[in-house]
Amino acid sequence: MSRRHDALVIGGGLAGAALAQQLAAAGRDVLLLERQQGPHDKVCGEFLSGEAVSYLRRLGLDPAALGALPLESLAIAGRGGARCCRLPFPAFSLSRRRLDEALLAHAAAAGAALRRGAAVRALEGSGSGWQARLEDGSRVEAREAFLATGKHDLRGWRRPPGRQPDLLGFKLHLRLSPQQARTLGRGVEIGLFPGGYAGLQPVEGGGANLCLLVRRGVFAALGGQWPALLAAITEACPHLDRRLSGATALWDRPLAIAAIPYGFVQRGSDGCWRLGDQAAVIPSFAGEGMSIALHSAHLAAACHLRGEDAAAFQQRLAGDVGALVARATLLSRLLVRPGGQALLLGAARALPFALSAAASLTRLPRHALRGTGLDPTEALARPA
Repeated sequence: MSRRHDALVIGGGLAGAALAQQLAAAGRDVLLLERQQGPHDKVCGEFLSGEAVSYLRRLGLDPAALGALPLESLAIAGRGGARCCRLPFPAFSLSRRRLDEALLAHAAAAGAALRRGAAVRALEGSGSGWQARLEDGSRVEAREAFLATGKHDLRGWRRPPGRQPDLLGFKLHLRLSPQQARTLGRGVEIGLFPGGYAGLQPVEGGGANLCLLVRRGVFAALGGQWPALLAAITEACPHLDRRLSGATALWDRPLAIAAIPYGFVQRGSDGCWRLGDQAAVIPSFAGEGMSIALHSAHLAAACHLRGEDAAAFQQRLAGDVGALVARATLLSRLLVRPGGQALLLGAARALPFALSAAASLTRLPRHALRGTGLDPTEALARPA
């Protein structure tokens, strides 16, 4: 008879690794499955807000010690120029490759059994628990199953399309020219172009992360080719064109992802605990995706250890993030349309506080942080 674990966590990203660490530290028998054999990059803006940093520090990880760079300003740019403001909250930039590996190591050190290169092909209820069938034909059993596969759906557990399902995501690490790297400094910049928007920010190691979303039809009209898309973006946004002038790509080609259900929030329960992007998908420009992932992990751990079921957890998480995801999706839909882009740029020019207000509207609410025992003032405190 195969061993039956207390908890099966599928997916070793932020949500899965953070949950596994907490359950293992509490004495639970946890099996954490990660389909990738080793360190890897993901389509992600790599923006850590103060809330995310506070959750990481609670787990015993200091982003600064991992090489995270402090971020201080936010700019939005289009054909009509750029507007900049100071970020109204503390934030950092850290690559997912480095952060995910640190969290996985932390979970293993806490006692979670980590299996890498373990792709799950099926998950189903089995008596009073769950059984997962892996790609190699083996099976594992657990009393509870936690689905944390990020933006990728597990076969048979597909999410609904969400409110903005027509976007493609791309990500590329670059090395900017010395002058442009100095000018970018500790800033996050959002460049607008027809049918999408791109985010640029520095990352550890002297690089920069270019992460963008574009409407599927716009990309198809460009022949479905990355060079044509990049040329269209820089032609439409002179500010971003200057930033990327003289830049060198650090990867052979960008990462890409499709069928992202932006705006999706899991409100009911199918028996499985859904975390991170499997529970709520916020548009990337908001910079709160990693915070939501970590918040879901802390909330799931607290609920599970109190003896609550998946339905109670899912309802609480939806209450915490539903309004936030809805606001961010509304802004994202404006950002990919010409009229919306003009409106937002006009507001940024006319109202100096508009950018910082928009950034503040896309943060986890204080009541959600208090619900996991996190002090909201800690998340808002800037590093000394």
